[in-house]
Amino acid sequence: MSIAKEIAPHLPYLRRFARALSGTQASGDAYVVATLEALVEDPGSFPRDVAPKLGLYRIFLQLWSSVGLNDKAMPQDAERSAVERNLDALTPRPRQAFLLRTVEGFPIEEVGEIMMISTAEAAGLVQSAGQEIAEQVATDVLIIEDEPIIALDIETMVEELGHRVTGVARTHREAIALVGKKRPGLVLADIQLADGSSGLDAVNEILGSIDVPVIFITAYPERLLTGDRPEPAFLITKPFQPEAVKAAISQALFFDRRAGRKAA
Repeated sequence: MSIAKEIAPHLPYLRRFARALSGTQASGDAYVVATLEALVEDPGSFPRDVAPKLGLYRIFLQLWSSVGLNDKAMPQDAERSAVERNLDALTPRPRQAFLLRTVEGFPIEEVGEIMMISTAEAAGLVQSAGQEIAEQVATDVLIIEDEPIIALDIETMVEELGHRVTGVARTHREAIALVGKKRPGLVLADIQLADGSSGLDAVNEILGSIDVPVIFITAYPERLLTGDRPEPAFLITKPFQPEAVKAAISQALFFDRRAGRKAA
């Protein structure tokens, strides 16, 4: 089987990882493109000592560390300044390990294989990143979810992280009404809602009036990972792991605050 066929199923998830790591879709996609170009130029560089998905992420992180890619990854001046502030504020290796483990869902052993370090070292990096993220300032969170049990689980996780839930909306109309009462600093949204309305439409309407980070939690990630713009930087697939949701919340707030936005 060709390298292209081996890695094709994993590219949408690598793009998600790249966006979360860089803080912008444009920057993340530029690094993914550079990874593919490198593999075309030198197919022999693709690791064969690990599974194809792990090899793809390993090549990506090796290129991520290359200073020569920075200008290519940030084509616009305004975007460049925001991303540079993000990267300057991060501790790179712990952040990579944290995203691989909690957002991408790799077992800690595989995190070590991707980063070419021991399992113990990988675990230490994840722990360091978690401590860094835990220092984030608490904010108000709007939950858009029509399943009561799922909404309660998400609300519990949000509060365990020290944030405040402004309300739980089951429909598009309820979501807009809650935003009108109190502006959130973060939105967690499902796509399909109770009355047949769309959580995506609700989010788009919200973003038309305020600038706020959004995390989509859905059973249909393929509806958002299409390659069209805009794509969500933070996407959790149902059924979800609590650690993945907590990690996405911390990451969304981290990048939002470091980019200079103002949460409520």
